[in-house]
Amino acid sequence: MRRAVIMLTAFLACVMLSFGVGATSAWAEGEALQGTLKNGDAPVAGVKIKAFTQDGAPVGEAASDAQGKWSIPVPGPGTYRVDLDQTSLPAGVTLTNNRPSLTPQVADGQARNVLFPLGGAGGATGQNQPNAPKAPSELDRYADLLYSGLHFALIIALAALGVSLIFGTTGLTNFAHGELVTFGALITFLFNVTIGLPLVLSGLIAVVIGGLLGYTQDRAFWGWLRRRRTNMVTTMIISIGLSLAVRYIFLYFFGGETRAFAQYNGQPGHQYGPFLIAPKNLVCDVVAIVAIVAVSWALLGTRLGKATRAVADNPALAAASGINVDRIIRLVWTIGGALAALAGVLLGTYQNVGYQMGFQILLLVFAAVTLGGFGTAWGALVGSLVIGLFVQLSTLWIPSELKTVGALGVLIVILLFRPQGILGRRTRIG
Repeated sequence: MRRAVIMLTAFLACVMLSFGVGATSAWAEGEALQGTLKNGDAPVAGVKIKAFTQDGAPVGEAASDAQGKWSIPVPGPGTYRVDLDQTSLPAGVTLTNNRPSLTPQVADGQARNVLFPLGGAGGATGQNQPNAPKAPSELDRYADLLYSGLHFALIIALAALGVSLIFGTTGLTNFAHGELVTFGALITFLFNVTIGLPLVLSGLIAVVIGGLLGYTQDRAFWGWLRRRRTNMVTTMIISIGLSLAVRYIFLYFFGGETRAFAQYNGQPGHQYGPFLIAPKNLVCDVVAIVAIVAVSWALLGTRLGKATRAVADNPALAAASGINVDRIIRLVWTIGGALAALAGVLLGTYQNVGYQMGFQILLLVFAAVTLGGFGTAWGALVGSLVIGLFVQLSTLWIPSELKTVGALGVLIVILLFRPQGILGRRTRIG
């Protein structure tokens, strides 16, 4: 079994690297920078916004309309500089954070919201503001990338924890796990935007439904394959086909564009030392940390957790000692589905909702699980932190389009020297 895991890990790394190389051209459509300018509740019209590449080449410009909205299409995913022309602000309106130049990152297929908080100028007018925007300092850029890496890592960790638990108890490498992430975001969008429930309540409903979906699919599908003693390579290929089918079902019903939740979409950031952080992101961080700690504590400190670890170590011995293996596996699928749905909710809050959002982070989820050690919960967390920070901070030295490929390259290098992952246990083969 250990030999099969190592061979499968090497295969996955090669597959992920080949997917990552072609991902930019396949997904790079519909990217844009957008935002809404408001002074309190009043929209601010006629403000000029300009966008540039990292090298300073102009991308486009726009002016806010009567509703304060503006949008600039960009040629593809990457990091851009967005400048607000302070001389175009109405009299009595100014930027409250004194940062007229921002460097947001646009993901594949994403319409990225860029927030410029406006307020009363206290007697100052837009005409006596500096003519040129103040560019963000290197410290600001490092701080923004560091925080975005940690925030993104926590989202990846939620999905990676579910993948690791399912693999640890069943041996299944589930390529359809990304669709569970997308499912959580889409269900939240349904209840929040279509039905009109608050975002927090919609997210809780999505997590519950995600857990039920995880239980149902194991009871009706994966459990049936397990009873037929279907080998692991076959089930992995089945999961790839299931992923493709479900993704295009999402495309049929949801459409190909990205959309935002109804609440907390245009929330301005607050300055915490060198960090500019929107309060919604801090709340999402706390939710993710609480969920990860709760699951980890349950695995270590409860009878069900001990039974889960027993099934992961030796299913036959666990069954012989009186543990209901199928019940434990369905519990793990329920937890994995709920965690994936929660990851989808947080990811949709961070970068809007799209039909392939889970697929777009699936490679990084597998990289985190493999790097941390297959089947280890803490390994999934450590691997996610490494991958999340590397993906964001690497854009300081390499083009943003290559950040995913760079992460997978680091994964392959580490596996050459430590095949079991960072926290995986070395075992004898043969």
